[in-house]
Amino acid sequence: MSTLTKDQIDDFIRTGAAKLEGAFPRGTARSCSDIIWRTLGLQPDQPEGWTHPVQRLIAPPLQPFREAASSPRLAAALDQLAGAGRWTMPGALGAIVARFPAAENPWDDGWHIDASFPPPDDPQSQDYFHWRVNVLSRDRSMLMLFLFTDCGPDDAPTRVRLGSHLPMARQLAKHGDAGISLTDLAREGFASSDDCSVALATGEAGTVWLLHPFTVHAAQAHRGGQPRFLAQPGLGLREPLSLDRSDDAYAPIERAVRLALGH
Repeated sequence: MSTLTKDQIDDFIRTGAAKLEGAFPRGTARSCSDIIWRTLGLQPDQPEGWTHPVQRLIAPPLQPFREAASSPRLAAALDQLAGAGRWTMPGALGAIVARFPAAENPWDDGWHIDASFPPPDDPQSQDYFHWRVNVLSRDRSMLMLFLFTDCGPDDAPTRVRLGSHLPMARQLAKHGDAGISLTDLAREGFASSDDCSVALATGEAGTVWLLHPFTVHAAQAHRGGQPRFLAQPGLGLREPLSLDRSDDAYAPIERAVRLALGH
């Protein structure tokens, strides 16, 4: 099954982002949203209870979330971008971020990329800011944004710096296989991507945005009227990324890094 066109794949290599509409059914997205409302103890028709601009929870291992993650259309797109047989979907969809209309900016709206492996001196660390990322994106092949609600430009869509994965790959390459922690990466900053154009990860419920693991992104304030529910799991790897394949069978996520490094 082919889901993405050649132009879309080429755009992913160039921009670090692909929008997959109808990745999973709207009915599944609605069921996931119902579970999120219940878990938060809130009601969609009682905005007086929406007192926090952002709330987080872990996706429960329930059937609607499993259905969203196991969509054949999504799997086909992941095969095209990460390589057939080279990726693994996480057992759960991980952190869910619920954003509610608010006048103030959220505390978590800084530009960043996600880390993928714990520090070598503390492999059981739960301090995410000390987790690391390297130029081979150890243990993570992609960041996925699952939209469980419709998300327009005023509904706190994730901001995505298009093409930022290219300068970030060059920045990470300086740190070798050991990589760099999120804390140290924040100190270095993301100025190399300041001139990138910004896309908003909008879409109807059931859309999944597929981001290269080095794509710089950020949250923003919710200025709309209805809450936005989103899951943001990382895609696992069955085998490490390779920038030197004898058969030249590079997946687009690898081709993007090779492009950045001038290979």
